[in-house]
Amino acid sequence: MTPGAWLIFLVAAILEVAGDAVIRKGLRGGAIWFVVLGFLMLGCYGVTVNMVKWDFSRLLGVYVALFALVSVLTGRFVFKESIPLTTWVGLAIIIVGGVVIQSGQS
Repeated sequence: MTPGAWLIFLVAAILEVAGDAVIRKGLRGGAIWFVVLGFLMLGCYGVTVNMVKWDFSRLLGVYVALFALVSVLTGRFVFKESIPLTTWVGLAIIIVGGVVIQSGQS
């Protein structure tokens, strides 16, 4: 995978996680503008992730691994959540799955 694809996936994952977090804040007592902003961020995620010119199944299969990593790390370090061992194990399984998908034929 090229460095450009990694960068696109990283930006997409940040947009998706942040968009969901902003919507969550809006739905849990914030202003409706948080929901609107999160909606726009999720739309930008969709455009960004599809900038990588791969088959759809491979694209999202590999992306999900990076998204899962960013999601768990955001929960741990941004929201200060205690992440159980089972989540870390599940994350490792997802990442291995992403590597298997990535190693397949292009």
